[in-house]
Parts: sequence; structure tokens; C-alpha cells
Amino acid sequence: MSEVIESVELRYQEGTSDKVYRASVESSGAGYVVNFAYGRRGSALNTGTKTPQALPLAAAESVYRKLVQSKIAKGYRVHAGAERAIPVADNAGRDTGLRPMLCNAVTDKEAAACLRSDTWCAQEKYDGRRMLVRKAGDGMLTAANRKGLEIACPETVAAALASIGGPFTADGELVGDRYWVFDLLESRQGDLRNCAYGERLSQLEHVLGPVSGAAVEVAPTVFGASAKRAFIESLRGANKEGAVFKDLYATWTEGKMASGGPSLKLKFWTSCSCVVMRVNAGRRSVELGLGDRSVGSVTIPPNHEVPAPGQVVEVRYLYVAAVGGSLYQPVYLGLRDDIDANECTEEMQQLKYKAAA
Repeated sequence: MSEVIESVELRYQEGTSDKVYRASVESSGAGYVVNFAYGRRGSALNTGTKTPQALPLAAAESVYRKLVQSKIAKGYRVHAGAERAIPVADNAGRDTGLRPMLCNAVTDKEAAACLRSDTWCAQEKYDGRRMLVRKAGDGMLTAANRKGLEIACPETVAAALASIGGPFTADGELVGDRYWVFDLLESRQGDLRNCAYGERLSQLEHVLGPVSGAAVEVAPTVFGASAKRAFIESLRGANKEGAVFKDLYATWTEGKMASGGPSLKLKFWTSCSCVVMRVNAGRRSVELGLGDRSVGSVTIPPNHEVPAPGQVVEVRYLYVAAVGGSLYQPVYLGLRDDIDANECTEEMQQLKYKAAA
């Protein structure tokens, strides 16, 4: 169990910005590390460390002081009363055993069959982070990311879910401090994974519907060909990320199938996860890699930390000109601590090429 030696919470509030940055010196084995967390206040924070290897206390404190001073120079102010250094779950990183069902991507042409068929429903594809939440019989809440590792759950979301009677396991997307829930794997009725999605969806409305509000929302679901077409056009018009089609008669399946499957995503704009190969000297940009190949560089916005080599990041782009080419007009979206570097390959990221656009 690590001990927090020193910690601070910094806040930046200007205009619509309301950000928090937390830093701490913590014991780690025979040495000390400097950890940090940052993001929009009230939402789940991105976490990391400034010291991949433990340092002597004096060296760690020096790294900590320089980090805090750099944030103050950027306009952050010390917030009194912060109670803990890093807002993660007590067992952060522990394998929970929870795993999501993942989607395969389809083109507009392939999605047309889902639009026509009454056996498929449609939902919005949310631009956030996957989060599964299990509430045990004793009321204990456990949140997990797409890799099944335990993560922190925003307090407002946790409070809403804690108010639900009985045990359950839900699957959804965390967007800021709002949790959009679209599947129910367990309820007080038992394990629902072998039930058809239509039945799981009905149970989801029954269990989580009563707490729908600012922090937790059951994802709206659309049925019928004409309603689905209108829904897709409304999402496009609102510049949303995309839509998801789900087979109402399919049971739950862990992970992603080699192709096809009962859950398919149609993306209106494209993103992929890349590994940072290096930080470009003298610029706020990094070189991106898929496998052992560079796919170009992306500029890091001022409101994001510059990621370190080896970290996985999410990037939005228009297309790749051809196999072996670079991402065209990439836009940095943030870190992905729920995706492994070995998942960052051209095949697994399902790149969008210009010829197929």
C-alpha cells in the first residue's frame, strides 16, 4: 500500500474552463514516485506518472515541485481542502473479470441492411470511454474499463447507481460526468448474458430507468426502418460520432468477433488509437505509430498534457490516402489508458482509406 508523502490540488477556472490537476509524491517500494491526474472537474480524470521508475525522496520532491510550478505558471491555482492525491479506485488496475462486448465497423452500404431489418435496433455511438459497473449485493460498486481493469467512477454517477435497489451489472459509455448505459448483464433476476438483447434492454429500462437524469441516462433506442433512417440523419446533422446497430435476438458475447457480429458501429468520422513514437523537438506535437510504422504527427492542444513516448492516444482523422500512408488532418483527442499498445496496429484499428471513403 503506497503512502502519500505530499499532494496538491490545482484548479484552473476561466470562461467555460473548469479544470483540475492533482499531483502527489507517493512511496513505491524502496523509493518514491510522482503521480498526477487531470481533467474537467467533476468528471473521471486521466491519470499518469512523471516517474516511470522510483526515485530517492529528494529527487522525487524536485520533480514534484517543478511540476506544480509549471502548472501555476500556466494559470492554475492551489485549491485548499483536497483530501486525496489521485482520484482512482482503491484497487485501481485490479482485474475485475468484467469485459464488454465490442463492435465491428461497417460502411454505409453494409449498414443499409441493419436499417431495413426490424430485427436490428439503433443507438447513438457515444464519444467517451467504455465503463462497466457492477453493484454487489452488499452495495459495493466496482467500475471497470474496456480491458476489465478497475477504474474510478465519478461521484455523481456512483451516487445515482448506488441508489438502485439490488445487485446489477451495467455496460455503457462515460462521456464527461454522464454515464450513458446501453446494456444490462446482470440483475436481481440473475445472469442475463444468455438472454436476447431485446430482453436485456427491457430489463435495463426497468432497473436503471427510474434514476435517469443528469448523471445516468439509459441510451435512447430506435426501432423500425423509417425511424432508424431519420435517427441516423439527425445524428449526422448534429455532428455526432456515429451510430450502433444491435441484433435484438442475439445473446451477449464477450469481446470482438473476427467480423460481423450482433453489434456493429457506423462511424460518421473516424478515429484510431496510436502509440506515441516520439515527442517532436521544439513543438507541441508527437509522432504517431501503428505497429512499427509511423503514420504522421499530431499537434497537442494547450489544454492537454504532451503525452510521453510509449503512451497510447486517440486521434480523429479524415482518412488515410493509401495503405502505408499517414493520417490525413489528424486531431488529438486525448490519452487512452484502456487500450494496450499491441492493439495499435493497422489491422486492429480498421483504418479508413480514401479509396473506400
